[in-house]
Amino acid sequence: MAKTGLSKWFEQKWVNIGAPKKNGKFQSCGRAKAKKGKKGYPKCVPLSKANSMTKAQIKSAVRRKRSKAQGVKGKPTNVRTMVRRRKGGKKKKT
Repeated sequence: MAKTGLSKWFEQKWVNIGAPKKNGKFQSCGRAKAKKGKKGYPKCVPLSKANSMTKAQIKSAVRRKRSKAQGVKGKPTNVRTMVRRRKGGKKKKT
């Protein structure tokens, strides 16, 4: 039987794509101390997703996470890992 939902989520290995190791691998997700520092908030994704992302996609996801990290009362905000692009590529006029 295929696992779905929460049970699948718990069994996946989650990694921080915002702090890669020198050998090209990813660190495990989370951070030891909740200090603001050079590394910023971790952007965690399943290892399978991290391996399928390009460098540009990783950079974009981490940038969006860190720019919106100061959400309500200083708590981190969730952002999409992959951005959905509009058809036609035109911006909406306001």
